[in-house]
Amino acid sequence: MSTATTPTSGTVTPERLAAARKAVISSSLGAALEWFDVIVYASFAVVIAHNFFPGGDNTLGLILTFATFAISYVIRPLGGMVLGSYADRRGRKNALTLTMMLMMIGTLIMAVAPTTSMIGPWAGVVILVSRLIQGFSAGGEFGTATTFLVETAPHKKAFYSSWQVASQGASVFLASLFGYVLNTHLSHEALYSWGWRVPFFFGIIVGPVGLYIRAKLDETDDFKTSVPERAPLKTTLTRHLGRVLTGAAVVGVATISIYLILYMPTFAVKNLGVSASAGYLGGIVAGLVTLITVPLIGHLADRVGPARVMTWAAVAAIVLAWPLFKLMVDHPSTLTLVLVVSVLGVIMAFAFGPLPALMSSLFPAEIRATGMSLSYNLGVTLLGGIAPLVLTWLISTTGSLDAPSYYYMTVAVLSLGGLWSARTLFRQK
Repeated sequence: MSTATTPTSGTVTPERLAAARKAVISSSLGAALEWFDVIVYASFAVVIAHNFFPGGDNTLGLILTFATFAISYVIRPLGGMVLGSYADRRGRKNALTLTMMLMMIGTLIMAVAPTTSMIGPWAGVVILVSRLIQGFSAGGEFGTATTFLVETAPHKKAFYSSWQVASQGASVFLASLFGYVLNTHLSHEALYSWGWRVPFFFGIIVGPVGLYIRAKLDETDDFKTSVPERAPLKTTLTRHLGRVLTGAAVVGVATISIYLILYMPTFAVKNLGVSASAGYLGGIVAGLVTLITVPLIGHLADRVGPARVMTWAAVAAIVLAWPLFKLMVDHPSTLTLVLVVSVLGVIMAFAFGPLPALMSSLFPAEIRATGMSLSYNLGVTLLGGIAPLVLTWLISTTGSLDAPSYYYMTVAVLSLGGLWSARTLFRQK
């Protein structure tokens, strides 16, 4: 049975450094497009619910909107299995190109989708198709792009792979900035009729640039020198299932942190009586925090170990979750919301920044993209992607505005279990 090893590190040459920089740009653009689309959808959930799931019950419309959002995550593990296996059999470069094309299609459908007032109930079906395509492509993006990054980087694996996460911070910043500007400068009628489409059209612009760059990439040495598995998915599930489950668990704090941040504009409007602009301001700050701090945290993880840094984040999430939400519920204001989201952004940065390096080291090269894609998407789907739906339902059912904090702490405990497994059973630092 193969054992997982750290992706090959070779001599640090100018050529390898140039290749690593190109890999950072390529992977970052893909991650940016993926997360920009996801964040915009979540941020404009109230508007999308009005246009595509109208009815007398606003809460039901919001639940249907987030249910469509959650369904796109249900298909992500399938995308991870298919596209991850494709990357392990046919090469990282080919898979990266395919995922970018699919993401562009999903975002385009969302941008031009006709509303219920135009085509009736079929509008919801169009949104569902868009989310399924985007979810399928996103299922293969993280595993394949991270595999490409860590196999291309000549050294400092955590630092180089952290840039994919930093680009997600840029997406949070841009999507929240769009939300803030559109909500404060457009009339209600303009925002609900056409304004919400603007960020999706902006997202499409990123696609062709990323597609061009990915077409110019060279395949990684690790893939060239490894013997491809004929059935990488079967090998992953039969020989490395423990590593898959460990990887899925360690994703928890990172993914729940970002989805809580995305949920804040909805929470602010529906439950706290604070304007949506407050939630978007918080997202702007959290995005900047992630963009600036994640590469620094990647440097730290190269020195002390990714698992150790992520453990700090999980402990902080458990300790701070309830006080943060108690503060926000008892003192609802723009300042409080921005403060809470900023702290969540710091926790997310410490949890997400080292994650790609840790997960890549769990799997051997011949099934690395498959293993990472499967474990990452299981974690994101079960612990993060369904969070907005679960939180909306929990608050509606229990009437407690503290419910998100308990959910957050539960996921953090699961992450601690995964990190213990990574450090104890699989000897990851």
